[in-house]
Amino acid sequence: MMNLADHPGRYELANELHARPSPALSAPGTAVYLAIKRPDHAANRDREADRAHLIALLDRFGAPHPSPGANHYFGEIGRYHLKWEQHNEFVSYTVFSDGISSRAFDPAAFDVFPDEWLADAPGARITSAHIRVQQMPGTEKEMDKLVREWFVSESIASNWVLDRAAMVAGDFRIDPAGHMRLVAFISESTSKRRIGRIVQRLCEIETYKTMSMLGFPVAQEIHRKLRNLDGELTHLVGAMTRGDELPDNTLRELLTISSELEELMASTSFRMGATRAYEAILNQRIDVLREERFRGRQTLSEFMMRRYDPAMRTTKSAAAQLENMAGRAARAGELLRTRVDVERAEQNQALLESMDKRAQLQLRLQETVEGLSVVAISYYAVSLAGYLFYPLTDTFGVSKGTLTAALTLPVVLLVWLAVRRIRKSLGH
Repeated sequence: MMNLADHPGRYELANELHARPSPALSAPGTAVYLAIKRPDHAANRDREADRAHLIALLDRFGAPHPSPGANHYFGEIGRYHLKWEQHNEFVSYTVFSDGISSRAFDPAAFDVFPDEWLADAPGARITSAHIRVQQMPGTEKEMDKLVREWFVSESIASNWVLDRAAMVAGDFRIDPAGHMRLVAFISESTSKRRIGRIVQRLCEIETYKTMSMLGFPVAQEIHRKLRNLDGELTHLVGAMTRGDELPDNTLRELLTISSELEELMASTSFRMGATRAYEAILNQRIDVLREERFRGRQTLSEFMMRRYDPAMRTTKSAAAQLENMAGRAARAGELLRTRVDVERAEQNQALLESMDKRAQLQLRLQETVEGLSVVAISYYAVSLAGYLFYPLTDTFGVSKGTLTAALTLPVVLLVWLAVRRIRKSLGH
């Protein structure tokens, strides 16, 4: 025995692989399937409400409760077997019973779900299916006759599955009782476990088909909004090219369009991603059935290719177009921002040149003012010096005019030198 501690989640993860075994069914038998989903924000729903609704059904039959926090349950409710599963966006109920009604697809099979209990469901029905499981009749022609009686011939999809262990058929139309109808004709050699897996796959195909189709109306709404935004974006890009509008105004409008696109991506990304995931699961569930054509009729995969794939291509196109337009808006915004930056740089350059010219004019004006200041100061200095030296005119025998003329040059020189020293001390 290894003396080594286990990872805390080891057993839980290992048991998860075996938590949802396919039921063991016998033919003839009946399976009724119901999937419930909240209309909005289903992934963030209160999952305890789902479990409480399950417990309410179990209490009507006196059946044991699931363990706390369980997201799957399998057990007996009266003469039926119930399989309950909690998924990311929906919760499913599958009820199995032995035997089939004399009337094909009798709506009374759904009486196992009481009306009052259905009225209290924490959500709405996203799909329901009535699956009839019976032994193969004697010939293929008899099977084909029953299929043509039960389903709309234009929509029938029927094929052999699992190496002719069964022939399954349906038309994927909602009947007057509100359910999808499917039939599985079982060969005598098919085991109960294999029958259970076939029924389980049919339920999953119907569910994931419906869940993935939820992305189709969202894609249509995306296309509608993108048509409007595409016209606005094209107009703005054209205005950028022609220079019809001010760049700042165009940039603000582009940012508005970009924000609308980002909001649209954020509000639809979950549904678009879920649609891709459900589509992949649906195709995988069909592949594992290993289809073979039955009497020249279309197979399940061919039905999906003709009726279902166009809707999925629409959702993929919408997601791709939304991403592409968001990229276009971002690129246009970057180009416009670059253009605005260049224009602002040119404006700043012109402003700097204008400021440089003004500075030069101010310097010249300052030099002029300084020159005038030297003249004015020199005038008053010469006058003062004249008053100081006028008494010497008689001594030296010179006139006042001659003395003034002699004093002017040195006084002006001294004033100029004094002003220059002041300018140097001020850092000019």
